[in-house]
Amino acid sequence: MRRAARATNGAPMSDEQKNDTPPERLSVNPRSPHFDGDALQRGVGIRFKDRVRTDIEEYSISEGWVRVQAGKTVDRKGNPLTIKLTGPVEAWYEDLGDNPPVAKKDS
Repeated sequence: MRRAARATNGAPMSDEQKNDTPPERLSVNPRSPHFDGDALQRGVGIRFKDRVRTDIEEYSISEGWVRVQAGKTVDRKGNPLTIKLTGPVEAWYEDLGDNPPVAKKDS
């Protein structure tokens, strides 16, 4: 059963606020089932372990992990090798200004 999405103040989110937070899981790889071009077009900011990161390949807020590229190493098909890092993940749309709604895991 899915838990209701909550705003940063703990109150249930309205439909408008749900559209203002990024998906729970997102990938920059177009072959991934978690790829969303519209969300990426808006620009998604990621905070991982209290640090804003710009090198994220994929993230999952509910599972608490991000995937980042492991240097310049690629596999035999030319795809970047990634490593999974675990910790608290927060995401927001960068086009909403200085104080956007943030999607993060409820504690």
